[in-house]
Parts: sequence; structure tokens; C-alpha cells
Amino acid sequence: MSQQRRTGWSGEAQGLEALDAEARARLDRLTPVSVPRGTALFHPGESAKGFVVVLDGRIEVFLTGPSGRDILLYAVEPGGSCVQTTLGLLGGEDYSGEAVTTTDSRLVLIPKPDFLALMDQSPAFRGFVFSAFAKRMQNMMHVLERVAFQRVESRLAQALLDRAAGDAVQATHQELATAIGSVREVVSRRLESFVRSGWVTTERGVVRILDAPALHRLAAVAD
Repeated sequence: MSQQRRTGWSGEAQGLEALDAEARARLDRLTPVSVPRGTALFHPGESAKGFVVVLDGRIEVFLTGPSGRDILLYAVEPGGSCVQTTLGLLGGEDYSGEAVTTTDSRLVLIPKPDFLALMDQSPAFRGFVFSAFAKRMQNMMHVLERVAFQRVESRLAQALLDRAAGDAVQATHQELATAIGSVREVVSRRLESFVRSGWVTTERGVVRILDAPALHRLAAVAD
């Protein structure tokens, strides 16, 4: 079993450390795949074909309204799970959102029959799925609270801090608008005010943070 942990992908998957040998062997028969940034993994109306484990990278799940406006529901990173996929596999619900890789990613698809068998036979795997599901639902509630009660400026400040790599945020105004449940024009105006305040500078596709403490203070404002 220790050799399996070194050679099989399940040994590097966050949250699956407690798997029994039989479940681990079943998973390690599956092959990880590399998926480039910008790949759509599912669309509204499709049914769930399997459970995705993220080894590296990030998947973002969006909901699109009748007007065409998108809102970011949640992101799936190593150790996390997709609520819509879990609901689809366990409850038969079709997808209502769209999932896109926002970085080059390394994923494993656990086919539905294997997923259901592991849920039935492996307490450790079942615990991983339900724990990740509960955390994701909690995060979605926080998203709803922010959209309903927090000012756009505060949500934008938090989005910049969350996405920053060093002092740089690689994101368009539209991507930031989707992340906070707003529209591009509003985000552009708020960023202009941030620039005037000396908190950020902007260039095409990049926002550079100059005053992170100021953004932290703004992100903490509830309404």
C-alpha cells in the first residue's frame, strides 16, 4: 500500500489520504488527464458522467441568467468538489451551470459506476465526498450573502485580493464582474475610483495592487 501511495495518483490527491487499499487500487486504475486553460467541462442541461478529482489547477463554475449575465458560483481546486456534479450523480439532476478550467489543470474523472460503488463500499471515500460537499455548500452561502448584502466595492476589493499573485491580478474587467456578480461597466467604474485613490493601477488584462491594506479594509465593510 505504501508503494501505491508513491506511484498511484490517489496518493497525491488532497482529501483521499485515508482511503482503504481496495478503494485506492480501484482509483489508481484511472488515468489523470491534462486539460488546458479555458476548457469547458460541462454545460447547462447535460447530465453528470462522473466525479472529477482536481490534482492541479482550478475549475470555475458559472450560472448564466436569462439576460446573459454570468455569476461565479464557486471554484474547484485540489481537495474540493463540484456541488452540481455531486447532485447529478446522487440525485439525477442535470447541470444548470457551466464549468471551465481557468488554469492548465490535471484532472481525474471517476466514472459514475465507479463513483457509486465507492460511495457504497468505502467509508473514507464517502466521507471525502460529503465533507467536500458540505464545505462547498457553506462557501456558496457566503457567496449569496456577499451578493445580497455587501457593496460592490467591497466584493471587488476581496476578489482582487483573492486572485492576486504577488501584486498582480490577471483578469479582465468582465472576469472580475462575473466573479462578484456584477457587470463590466460597474467594475470598470469602481476600478477607476481605486486608481484615483492610489490603491491599484490597471493595464490590459492586469490589475496591479499598490495598497493591499486599503483593499483589506474595504473588503471588510459589510454594507
